Amino acid sequence: MEGQGKLTRSHSSLLRSSPTIRSSIQSLSSIADMSDSDDLERKVHRNSSYFNPTKTSSNTYNNTRFISLLIFITLILIFIYFKTDEISTSENLLLALIFIAVVLFYLGKNRDLLDRSKSLLRNLYRHKHTHRKGSKSVQWYIGDESGERDSEHRRKEEEERKMMMISGIKEGVELYSNGDFYEGEFHKGKSNGSGVYNYFVNGRYEGDWVDGKYDGYGIESWARGSRYRGQYRAGLRHGFGVYRFYTGDTFAGEWFHGQYHGVGVQTCSDASCYVGHFKFGVKHALGCYHFRNGDRYAGEYFGDKIHGFGVYHFANGHCYEGSWHEGRKQGFGMYTFRNGEAKCGEWDSGSLKTPLPSLTDSVLRAVQAARKASENAINIRRVDEQVNKAVMAANRAATAARVAAVKAVQNRMDGKSYDTYV
Repeated sequence: MEGQGKLTRSHSSLLRSSPTIRSSIQSLSSIADMSDSDDLERKVHRNSSYFNPTKTSSNTYNNTRFISLLIFITLILIFIYFKTDEISTSENLLLALIFIAVVLFYLGKNRDLLDRSKSLLRNLYRHKHTHRKGSKSVQWYIGDESGERDSEHRRKEEEERKMMMISGIKEGVELYSNGDFYEGEFHKGKSNGSGVYNYFVNGRYEGDWVDGKYDGYGIESWARGSRYRGQYRAGLRHGFGVYRFYTGDTFAGEWFHGQYHGVGVQTCSDASCYVGHFKFGVKHALGCYHFRNGDRYAGEYFGDKIHGFGVYHFANGHCYEGSWHEGRKQGFGMYTFRNGEAKCGEWDSGSLKTPLPSLTDSVLRAVQAARKASENAINIRRVDEQVNKAVMAANRAATAARVAAVKAVQNRMDGKSYDTYV
């Protein structure tokens, strides 16, 4: 009979049979009633101000209730675990259903608390996940954008540094045993790009570099006052440029392997001037020279001397037209005085050797060749425009070189560059 009674026990008898469970169910009912009243209070606080102290106390109360519920659930689980032998399987199932119903009912009444718990767990997970990746901490600035600007500036500098590392170009300083030093851009261990080379006491170069040599445009200056602005190739003046000597002399024109070569203008401090062709640093071919005493020659040159055919006008009004040899009248020619008288014939070392009648065939041919050479020399194509463009480009290159030198020195002070000793 006792065993049969246990088999036919109803849900009401289950509640009556265990005083402990009956008191627990009553406690759950009281908690549910409290949830209804708290839910209404929570709705009121939701419409209140953010800084309302009542809301803070309500949140604290909700958290306390949540902790109390967890403790209660833990006690029920412990009770079920230790009373498993005394309660049948159907009773265990009923307790589980009641437990699930109460939990769902409570969570439904405390949805905002559940959402806050989810948000808290999500933030904790993200924080843990971020630190696992080793990311840097974020600094927040309120009412001050300087931190944000500094961060943006550091980001741009880092991008520029990465680009320079990729391209292999970086600013640095190179020191030499003789006292010279270089400040500027490097590529593959050599001066490349823009930079400044300082000669010990003597002078400096500012401009473009390729493989450790002047190449492109630049400005070269010396301690005594000489200065060159123009083009370079493989470490030598090459192209168009202007050289101003400390003595006051100036050359502006074409350069080849470090020497005057091509068409140029040479101006001296004594007011003399030559406009014409040069070859490896000396006057050669056609040119026009204005002497400081007022004389003027236009014609052919060879090896920096008047040589060939040309016309020489003297300051006193006299004129010689004919053949020349190493700066002297040599061969056939005609000398005309300012009063119109003329001497014709064959000349030797500047003196009339064999007088001849006026306008003989030999003299006429020499005079015509001299006049033609003089006309061609006067009409030589000038290169002033090309020289001016080269000077402007050299000024820009020198400015860029000085900027690169400043960056190199700054990097050296910040420990971001290396020093090379040669």
